[in-house]
Amino acid sequence: MFFKQITYPTLIQEVSGLKDSMLTKVFLALVGSLALWASAKISIPFYPVPMTMQTFVVLMIGMSYGAKLGGATITLYLVEGALGLPVFSGSPERGIGLAYMFGPTGGYLLGFLVSAVTVGILAERGFGKNILSTLISMTIGTAIIFAFGLLWLGSIIGWDASLLELGFTPFALGAILKIGLAALSLPLAWKLLGKKS
Repeated sequence: MFFKQITYPTLIQEVSGLKDSMLTKVFLALVGSLALWASAKISIPFYPVPMTMQTFVVLMIGMSYGAKLGGATITLYLVEGALGLPVFSGSPERGIGLAYMFGPTGGYLLGFLVSAVTVGILAERGFGKNILSTLISMTIGTAIIFAFGLLWLGSIIGWDASLLELGFTPFALGAILKIGLAALSLPLAWKLLGKKS
């Protein structure tokens, strides 16, 4: 190998001094899965559809935890849902467990995992410490969630214009707002952390 890949500590590693403590990692994964659960249930009035902060939390977990712990956290959340806990948005009203996961929104759930790992890798490469790199990371992560969601949804409802009307357009403005919020909050957290150390 000609080049050694440089990795940077993630935000949570800087805050907690996290190295190889399994107990700390398990605790953080549980906290992250609870944050996802809460973010799926809290609906913010927004146009044209109410907005949850779930994708924001997915991306923040990936950027703050890194690829492995972020991926493990999202996996834990998905396992909780697969076991029938009403952790997903719209559950239990729209179903629970595997029936929900294989429904129209299943692709977005898979996209959560791929997105968190991807932005976690970017965080480990130094992204997320300034506004521009955070915007890039969050845009990539959001695009991954939409790509998986739309591919899955299209396989269920078909590939006509209604696909974007149902699976993308109502959520686009909210996604832009959440990307902007992350672009402000992550660099601010790093700046505050730098002042304390």
